[in-house]
Amino acid sequence: MFVVERGFTTVNKKVRKEEVLAIRNRFPTKIPVIVQRFYKETHLPQLDKSKFLVPQEITMSQFQTIIRNKMRMNQNQSLYLLVNNRTMMSLSTSMSEVYSEHAGTDGFLYITYASQEVFGSDGNTASTKQNRIKIK
Repeated sequence: MFVVERGFTTVNKKVRKEEVLAIRNRFPTKIPVIVQRFYKETHLPQLDKSKFLVPQEITMSQFQTIIRNKMRMNQNQSLYLLVNNRTMMSLSTSMSEVYSEHAGTDGFLYITYASQEVFGSDGNTASTKQNRIKIK
């Protein structure tokens, strides 16, 4: 698993596993999630906290709304959630499904967030239209 998350992966894996075990024993219906900003992201702010304990029945869409609210984003700003720094899940997928398929070996679910600009668009559609090449 490739995770850009530097702060948490530097903690001993055994310690992280023990933390997840304690969390899951105390809150069996919650999912331990670590959320980090994509390393190339410059438009979106860092979150105040990176660890979340979320209900397993909520969807990725609901989780995305939680993250958007924490960052105080407006509706016009784009936000993409990447599981394990590479997979975009359907927003209708439940967190329990995401967790069962993509939980790290330490038991945390790692989610990275990014804006559209990180993926190559500056959001200016006019400049995109001007740069198109016509092939005859």
